[in-house]
Amino acid sequence: MTGSELKQRRRSGGRSARTAARSRPLDAAVRPVWPGMPGGQFRPLKEADVQRIHEAAMNALEKIGMGSAPPSARKYLTDAGAIEGDDGRIRFPRALVDDMLSKAARNITLCGRESQFDLHLSGSKVHFGTAGAAVHIADPHTGEYRNPTVQDLYDAARIVQRLDNVHFFQRPLVCREFESPRELDLNTIYAACAGTTKHIGTSFTEAANVAPAIEMLHQIAGSEKAWRERPFVSNSNCFVVPPLTFAEESCEVMETCIRAGMPVLLLSAGQAGATAPAPIATAVVQAVAECLAGVVYVNAIKPGHTAVFGTWPFVSDLRTGSMSGGSGEQALLSSACAQMHHFYGLPGGAAAGIADSKLPDMQAGWEQGISNVMAGLSGLNMVYEAVGMHASLLGFCLESLILGNDMLGQVLRCVRGVEVKDEFVDIEVIRSVVLDGPGHYLGHDQTLQLMQSEYIYPDLADRASPKEWEEKGKPRLLDKATERLHSILAEDGHKIDPETEAALRASLPLADLSRP
Repeated sequence: MTGSELKQRRRSGGRSARTAARSRPLDAAVRPVWPGMPGGQFRPLKEADVQRIHEAAMNALEKIGMGSAPPSARKYLTDAGAIEGDDGRIRFPRALVDDMLSKAARNITLCGRESQFDLHLSGSKVHFGTAGAAVHIADPHTGEYRNPTVQDLYDAARIVQRLDNVHFFQRPLVCREFESPRELDLNTIYAACAGTTKHIGTSFTEAANVAPAIEMLHQIAGSEKAWRERPFVSNSNCFVVPPLTFAEESCEVMETCIRAGMPVLLLSAGQAGATAPAPIATAVVQAVAECLAGVVYVNAIKPGHTAVFGTWPFVSDLRTGSMSGGSGEQALLSSACAQMHHFYGLPGGAAAGIADSKLPDMQAGWEQGISNVMAGLSGLNMVYEAVGMHASLLGFCLESLILGNDMLGQVLRCVRGVEVKDEFVDIEVIRSVVLDGPGHYLGHDQTLQLMQSEYIYPDLADRASPKEWEEKGKPRLLDKATERLHSILAEDGHKIDPETEAALRASLPLADLSRP
């Protein structure tokens, strides 16, 4: 055997060993990324600027206050110490805000129906998930947009159940076949629960729809007691209409959800340059002020109730006034909000991963990747709308959801950062390879030991050489995502048992879902 043949055999043997090692299923203990990894390495705001934003938000609550509070909110808030002015606006003394911040829930857990999917929100632990309520489904093969249905929502939930790097499922689309708000709200929760046992987020169109939805959740949980002990659905609640105005119907929904034991996301979604000030810093000020009002409101109803501080300021393209969720400014806004969450010590969420691009293409890739990695590095507890969202939240794409899982794996690896351990800076391995060994590390024991825990590998993205890629038939990424999507949907992933399903259908107007 010639020297070149021997070298080739060694290379092939090393590659085969690495491929075999990579092909073995990964134990959770050695996965290179996982839900709740701490971020916080990136801080776009100086510490002094965080304090200035806080002071400005407190001034806004004390001097401007919140308008259009429903009667129940006025009573809760004024009983707690807020002041209703002659202009009807509710103003918040600083002492009241400080008092309610001291009562607010911290270090919370958002439960999954299976405990392995629980989200522990504390410090700078990062979790990625869906959201968005898109009114269209994007077909990347035809380029067409169509109305989404409850089947699409169910399929999206089933896909998320199988994606390791998507940690929760907030409804990413609106099921547009329902004319009745009640049927819409009930079927949204039903389809989500039927598709996934991860934590779910949903919205309600009116307070009257909460009670039958809660009864459904009692049945799925097994009892009211089981539900209250581990509520696995939270209410994404736009309790405020920016700037600094309560949304009356959403406030009534929130009050009902709190009484029912459902966690709430206090969602402020102003748009910089439109419904929020144009400067990025001032848009953060307004969002913080609105969410602080929400903290007072929630804790006036039920001190310590589970709530997420949901500063979600968005960005306008000031040339047109349209939303630009894929912009660098959006990434900065969400990262700055994460710093404010840490300042208050509250569990927080914001948006990232939105693409302005209409389809999963290169533009979508950079828009989704940049904002997600910045949000993760900032230590944002809940990164909403992280995958699947296009056209600045107007479109949702199932194939993009699959592709996004790969993208989030790389993002999470960046969040994890570089670990410097004693054994990593010990030069013995370098000495043995350079002085005694083959001059490379490909087959070294350390390499094989660390290849799964130190490195993450994409499921779909192609790293082959051009020659190998050509030999495999020049596979396209979108085609691989579509194949993976069909593979998941070909399996029966229904998550509601037949007996409970029958009981739900006997009492509620639930849609029929197509299953394998």
